[in-house]
Amino acid sequence: MMVIVDTSVWSLALRRAVNVGDPARDELEQLIQDGRAALMGPVRQEILSGVKDKKQFDRLRDNLKAFPDIQLTAEDYEDGARFFNACRAKGIQGSNTDFLICAAAIRRDISILTTDRDFEGFAKILPISLHRF
Repeated sequence: MMVIVDTSVWSLALRRAVNVGDPARDELEQLIQDGRAALMGPVRQEILSGVKDKKQFDRLRDNLKAFPDIQLTAEDYEDGARFFNACRAKGIQGSNTDFLICAAAIRRDISILTTDRDFEGFAKILPISLHRF
């Protein structure tokens, strides 16, 4: 089964110095080897945003091309907005991308790999499954 990988994990693996033995990085590596790592367009944009050096940007972009995007639908965006509103009503804040990840994962019945603790708060309100490692 595929696993949606959040920006926090991709960033850990692709943009920062190699963290040998980091559990999230190791899990991403295993998911990649198994062909189970899923990427979303908005996450791709977040990863590439802020990369100032053109060579680094191009290298990172090229590395990410190995991962096709999950095709998002209007319903994913609508559910993302609904989830944003539901969590906000309970005092839980998150980004639009975070709630879009939640919507895509729920609609496709797949889990989310993240190091972002905000998702633990979302899981109290939304029926998301966090990938444990």
